[in-house]
Amino acid sequence: MVLEELVQIKEQELASRKKFTLRCCLAAGCVSSNAQAVKDALDRAVKEAGLEKEVEVRGVGCMRLCCEGPLVAVDPAEVLFEKVAPADCDALVATLKGVPSQLKRGDLTAPFFKHQLSIVLENCGLVDPDRIESYIAADGYLALRNVLREMTPQEVVQLVTRSGLRGRGGAGYPTGLKWATVAKTTSSRKFVICNADEGDPGAFMDRSVLESDPHRVIEGMIIAAYAVGADQGFIYVRAEYPLAIQRLQTAIRQAKQYGLLGSGVFESPFNFNIEIRIGAGAFVCGEETALMASIEGRRGQPRPRPPFPAESGLWGHPTLINNVETFANIPPIALKGAEWFAGIGTERSKGTKVFALAGKITNTGLIEVPMGTPLRTIVEEMGGGAPEGGQIKAVQTGGPSGGCIPASQLDTPVDYESLAKLGSIMGSGGMIVMDQTTNMVDVARFFMEFCMDESCGKCVPCRAGTVQMHHLLRKVMDRKATSRDLAKLEELCDMVKNTSLCGLGQTAPNPVLSTLRYFRNEYLELLQPAPKQPAAVAPATGIF
Repeated sequence: MVLEELVQIKEQELASRKKFTLRCCLAAGCVSSNAQAVKDALDRAVKEAGLEKEVEVRGVGCMRLCCEGPLVAVDPAEVLFEKVAPADCDALVATLKGVPSQLKRGDLTAPFFKHQLSIVLENCGLVDPDRIESYIAADGYLALRNVLREMTPQEVVQLVTRSGLRGRGGAGYPTGLKWATVAKTTSSRKFVICNADEGDPGAFMDRSVLESDPHRVIEGMIIAAYAVGADQGFIYVRAEYPLAIQRLQTAIRQAKQYGLLGSGVFESPFNFNIEIRIGAGAFVCGEETALMASIEGRRGQPRPRPPFPAESGLWGHPTLINNVETFANIPPIALKGAEWFAGIGTERSKGTKVFALAGKITNTGLIEVPMGTPLRTIVEEMGGGAPEGGQIKAVQTGGPSGGCIPASQLDTPVDYESLAKLGSIMGSGGMIVMDQTTNMVDVARFFMEFCMDESCGKCVPCRAGTVQMHHLLRKVMDRKATSRDLAKLEELCDMVKNTSLCGLGQTAPNPVLSTLRYFRNEYLELLQPAPKQPAAVAPATGIF
């Protein structure tokens, strides 16, 4: 494929657009609420109304406001219908002829939408994830074409470095620095891996991107491979994401058909292939070295570092590993420039961040906001606060590896450094809101149970330490613990955090430490009085 063909496909796709488009969300959340039946009913209603030449019914990815699904948007009217049922579709189609209806409409000017800035999610809910032509019409693969024709690999690495993009998988490591490390190695074989093993409870960011805009991630991987000199890529995705896997498989097949994957990408000397590897759902396989072991067909267990994957990774070769959101940021950076991206966010945390907003919150769904957005804006304005007049008590960020941030700290900007100061982390983007009914000790117990179950067992501190911490938390919950047990719990947290082999164990104590820091009174209220010390025996006196 050459530029002229890309432009021609875009023009043909845009020319085929009809007067009205009904976009029906077919991401996993809405599909679970019977959205496919809604899409089928819309197709039928359009046909029965004789509007096939004027109306396109398009299945799209996530439209973000998951709590109100199934969602249907009308273009160009910019109307959003919420909680649409198959029985509503005749009335919905009739609105295109000016017939009023009582269907529930969403407010696209509400804070939930108004505060969002879409970079990663700019195509989600707009393009048809099953059609590469729909992605090309949204300037898809134009960034790849420009990179291959106009930039050297070194210039691409420099571009990403100047943008200030940090890895969105949790640790926030500078993406450009990681790419530069892989690029400067002299190995004859290099790999690129997309980490889509999203395992945090309550997190659905990566899944939504893969279901909604798979070509964006693929394009980002191809650009990365060109920059570091790799010819083989893998997308490691958990088996619990069947819809994401299906759409990735379709996208890879289409990209190959168009000459965008395989030999001679865009008729250049550059070759690159992508394969999907399906994980069995082990949380520890989100860790880079455990993930690579799984791809190699071995048990998913981490190994000590160094050597780091950038120097010795998959089958001993230099390997670049980034997560879904990181790769999805690459095409817009290549199109709009490093300075554009660096101008968004804060001084040390550039760009935007995608979060899965869940828990005791009125508006649950997917959001993308500039780095530095206050937690209060996200939770109270975009999220609508706690439902039924409740009070926000805490926000947990970073999944099982993160911490619980109290309501008193909601004015904290969301960036890597600010969250770290509060004892939490950005993580991959899970954000769980808790109200006044939440028992914070039980929250810590829940996440510790998760880490205990997901520990691979390779190192003793994590294998045994998480079990003992969970035991002590259960003891506190059962009102059988004393102040000595609490001291022992804190001592265990310090030991596990500082001696575990990988990030699972090193961060497992975070929910405990943060709840002890901000909600210590809830622990103290559950403690038994400390046992009395036996009276000291007076020393014998006198002459025998």
